[in-house]
Parts: sequence; C-alpha cells; structure tokens
Amino acid sequence: MQILKPIGNSVLYVGQTVGEMIALLCEMLYFFKEAPRNLTSIFRQMSIVGIETLPIAMLVALFVGMVLSVQTGSELALYGTQEAIGAIVGLSMVKELGPVMTSLLVAGRVGSSMAAEIGAMQVYEEIDALKTLEINPVRYLAMPRLIACLFAVPALVAFAMVVGIIGGGIVAEVNPKIDVPFNVYYENMTRAINYKDIVKGLFKAMVFGGIIAHVGCYVGFKASGGARGIGESTTRSVVLSFLLIMIANYLLTRFMI
Repeated sequence: MQILKPIGNSVLYVGQTVGEMIALLCEMLYFFKEAPRNLTSIFRQMSIVGIETLPIAMLVALFVGMVLSVQTGSELALYGTQEAIGAIVGLSMVKELGPVMTSLLVAGRVGSSMAAEIGAMQVYEEIDALKTLEINPVRYLAMPRLIACLFAVPALVAFAMVVGIIGGGIVAEVNPKIDVPFNVYYENMTRAINYKDIVKGLFKAMVFGGIIAHVGCYVGFKASGGARGIGESTTRSVVLSFLLIMIANYLLTRFMI
C-alpha cells in the first residue's frame, strides 16, 4: 500500500490538473462572445505576442533556414542532387521547423510572461479584488490572451517561414559546396510546396498558440507562495508548454499527412 499510495496521488493530481485545464479552456471559449467589448486588451496582447516578438523570431528563423541549407545541401552535393535543397528547406520550414521553432520561442518569451503576470496578480490578491468588483478574471485576463495568441502566433510563423526560406536560398547560392542559384532554389521550392502545406503549417501554429495562452493562464491562476511561487509558475509554464507543443505536433502531423 505504501508503494501504491504515491502512484495513486500522482494519478489523482494529473487527473485534477487535466480537469481544471479543460474547465478553464471551456470558460475561455465561452467568453469569446465578449471579445468585441475587449478589443483594446486583445490588440495590446497581440502587440506583445506578435510585434514585440517579431525581430527575434525572424532572426531565429533566418539562422534555422541557413543551418538547414548548409547541413542538407552539403550532404546532397555528395550525390549531385543539391538542386533539391529548395524543396527540402521549403517543406521543412513550412510544415515543421517554422511552426515548432517559432511556437517554442513564443512559449519561452510570452507564455512565461503570462504566467508570471497572472501569477503575481494571484499571489498578491489582485484576482480576488477583480472578483470583488464583479469582474470575471477569465474574461478580463485569459480570454484576450487566448484570442491574441490564436491570431498572432500564425502571423509570426508566416514571417518565419518566408525568412527561413530566404536564408536557406542565400546560403545555397553563396556556399561553393552547394552552388545552387537562387532562381533554381526558388523554382524547386515552389514546385514542392502547395497551399495545403502552408495551411497545415499555419493551423499547427494556431493550435500551438492556443496551447501557449492556455497553459500560461492556467499556471498563473494556480500560482501561490509569494515570489518563489511566481518563479516556479514561470518555469512550470515553459516546461508544460514545450511538452504539449511537442505532443500536439506529433498528433497533428500524424493525422494531417
């Protein structure tokens, strides 16, 4: 019984967490009807998620595309098939690397900030003050963040796709080991990618954005224990977001092929 007790406690904790997260998600979706009355808050969050994250997201995407081109192009050149580098880099950025890498970046930068901000409000009883004023904290704090992420993360990913592909094309042309002209790179890339691939990549980004906002808000609402609790909630938000993004990426890839 002593061996089974911690296992049972872990199962109950996981079940309770999943149930609370589902309940929070349902409440956030319910308050979507209040979105027109919260446009100022939504646009402010979209600015934080999108505009303020755009420079670092584009920089990361640029170097991801360049590294992918160097690694893949060098190997393809050994077999004389380096012209296929455009298709490989394009598909990789559109279907996998663009959505996943950008979402992980947003989770680390924005998701942790959401958890810390809401966690501080929870710890210092500002959430209770909102309830006293008859302001629903989910409608006021969580719903605008979810809507912002659902729209801003796919926009970030679209920019990342383009920048990563351009970075790969530049390396393919200037690297003497690859030596593929940009027009050849572009033609092979456009032949390999169709609009369905782009839609799938952006749909992934929307799901990942929802995960980031959902996890950040949930962890923030559950924060306790002063400054230390706020720090722990930030770490927990990043770890849980990364884990759920990877799981969701596998499931979406598996069922959208």
